Amino acid sequence: MNFGNLLKEAEKAKKRFKETQEKLKTILVEVSAGGGMVKITCNAGGDFLSLKIDRNLVDPNDVESLEDVILAALKQASEEVRKAAEQEMGKITAGLKLPGFPGFN
Repeated sequence: MNFGNLLKEAEKAKKRFKETQEKLKTILVEVSAGGGMVKITCNAGGDFLSLKIDRNLVDPNDVESLEDVILAALKQASEEVRKAAEQEMGKITAGLKLPGFPGFN
């Protein structure tokens, strides 16, 4: 592959990357923790959209449990977002070998 072709491919990849970033904002990720007592909705772009907490989980004398369940839900949501983004990015980077870039190797 010559340098000119490489630049053309890089421009195409850049355009697909931007399109995919916009698409990620439309892919919803919903997770729950604590037996469904905490629910988080976010998009695959990493934006948290909603947090629902079951009233039965709210105990002023046990804030630590609530914090633990929320943290577990956030971690799960982050992992699901990472997977969804990686899957979408893999579609546009297929065939490109750029070491050190996620989805490119």
